[in-house]
Amino acid sequence: MPFFFSSTPSKFWRLPLLAFLISHALLSHAANEDFASQAPQRLQDYLRIDTINPPGNESRGVAYLGARLREAGIDFQTAESAPGRGNIWARLPGGDQPALILLHHIDVVPADAKFWALGPLSGDLQDDYIWGRGAIDTKGLGITQLQAFLALHASGKRLNRDVIFMATADEEAGGLMGAGWLIEHHPEIFKDVGFLINEGGSGQITDGKPVYRVEVTQKVPLWLRLTATDIPGHGSYPRPTSSVTRILRAGHRIADTSFPYRVIPAVRSLFTGIAEFEKDELKTRFEHLDDAITDANFMAGLHLQQPGSVALLRNTCSVTSMTGSSKINVVPPTASIELDCRLLPDQNPEAFLNELTQIISDPNIRIEQLMGFTPAVSSIATPLFESITRTLTLHYENMKLVPSVSTGFTDSHFFRDLGIVSYGFSPFLFQPDEVTGVHGNNERISVENMIKGTRVMTDFLFDFATLEGR
Repeated sequence: MPFFFSSTPSKFWRLPLLAFLISHALLSHAANEDFASQAPQRLQDYLRIDTINPPGNESRGVAYLGARLREAGIDFQTAESAPGRGNIWARLPGGDQPALILLHHIDVVPADAKFWALGPLSGDLQDDYIWGRGAIDTKGLGITQLQAFLALHASGKRLNRDVIFMATADEEAGGLMGAGWLIEHHPEIFKDVGFLINEGGSGQITDGKPVYRVEVTQKVPLWLRLTATDIPGHGSYPRPTSSVTRILRAGHRIADTSFPYRVIPAVRSLFTGIAEFEKDELKTRFEHLDDAITDANFMAGLHLQQPGSVALLRNTCSVTSMTGSSKINVVPPTASIELDCRLLPDQNPEAFLNELTQIISDPNIRIEQLMGFTPAVSSIATPLFESITRTLTLHYENMKLVPSVSTGFTDSHFFRDLGIVSYGFSPFLFQPDEVTGVHGNNERISVENMIKGTRVMTDFLFDFATLEGR
């Protein structure tokens, strides 16, 4: 019979090829599961490293992370902004698409052991939870990123972009010894970077539905010190005014000031997105936020119920510390208070300082700016946001994704200033009644969250950074 050439593969050799592809996929999945199953133990080890800031000592964490990268045969670089203040980064080279950074910070806030059920640096496992300062903020996130990064390297898949694993110092004190320092002293790292994943968002089961928030902007910190000056003297004969009475008066004026409500577009989108999970009047109010903020009684009630929500609708200032005389019977020449002010992203800081000066209304009080950042918003119309959405949809049925605004700040602002699209995205999903203890007592995360979170982060990384996808 005549021989006919066909461009369609014969079923006789298509079957072995199919078997190979299935086998390769199964082996790849099994390998990724190994990286996920390692995550809880690695978090325990990481939590036992003391990187409380102050003083930081993040180089201890750098040594741990560097050892894991070295074991995997991945080159990395380190740099100290000061003795003990370590930073580390490693790069997997890929195609010509803008590079992606996976970022977390090594330092953690202080913890008082007498208020904890288990030691803050114990890394102990109890009731399927891993306990320790930084379990969520952000050593837990860092381990999911590390394991996903190692899985990507081990997979041998072709990358469409460079992927950079980065861990930095000092975020809990403003980041100037960490992310900010790296940008200034090692700008070459960020030359072709277009995207960054950082802390600032996670998921929670709400009305039975997985709801994830991805942080796209944040209120702008403006930390201030107010110093009053007046004639000192003996405590037994008070003068009409003193540095202490002046600073007390200024503090009361600031504390009693309710800055006007305003709705910025990112906050409007957030409230609209979460309105469906509120009941009755609150649902309607969140859907019509511009009208809601004009109702003083409603806003007063919301402030009692949800102070975090109200903080997204106006500038705020909290009086957080006060200093005066070191001796009870001495009226000091100076007294001061410190303010943690957080501005809406569209607020001009100079205009706000002028407003604050008018509120204080005392020429004997000097305002000193301790820290301030620039505002920036990352658009959600990006392939990175699309990839996060695809990955979460794959893992969670009926998932809802909401772009969010943070009342706090993270290192993301440094990178947004460079034009890098930066999202706060953590792969963890918390139950409604789950107590996490972030910046408080008994910080902890479940073993299940660490394993599942690592799977989610790995799938996201494969989806966004490889030519083959998952």
